[in-house]
Amino acid sequence: MQESSTDGVQRAVDGPRRLVVMRHAKAAVTAPSDHERPLAPQGRAAADEAGRWLGEQGVVPDVALVSDALRTRETWDGVAGGAGWDCAADFSAALYAAEADSALDLIRETDASATTLVVIGHNPTMAYLAELVDDGEGPADVTTGMLTRGFPTCALAVFAVEGAWRDLAPGGGRLQAFHVGEA
Repeated sequence: MQESSTDGVQRAVDGPRRLVVMRHAKAAVTAPSDHERPLAPQGRAAADEAGRWLGEQGVVPDVALVSDALRTRETWDGVAGGAGWDCAADFSAALYAAEADSALDLIRETDASATTLVVIGHNPTMAYLAELVDDGEGPADVTTGMLTRGFPTCALAVFAVEGAWRDLAPGGGRLQAFHVGEA
């Protein structure tokens, strides 16, 4: 079985896996609790735009791991809608509270048959996770873009990962693309 990569090259499904690490879109400032903060209108538009961009890159997830906070669930809805995905997300309380090492542990629990995983969570965890996974060997302009822009709301980093999810170690992903969804 073949899949198209973002560079148009056909690769076997047992080739590199794809990991998308994403910070939720812009949220409202106040809510009854942090967990219940919804997306702001510009956050909804940015999530949809980020989804369209991912769709244009040929990213189609087998699995989505999403914090169970309202703003991350709504980000997932916008991204999935913008990309035209029908993948069901796994909404995770553990990801809501995770630090980068714990988030990496959650990624390692991904089903071995999954070739593309989308993870949507919060900062600083998503920024640290992207730095933790990055092997530093990706295209210089992409790496520079991620480093100079930081990891603002609706930022996403796309990595190629060799090997099984359970074996993903720090420095185990090659940064391929960095994008910030904008309204």
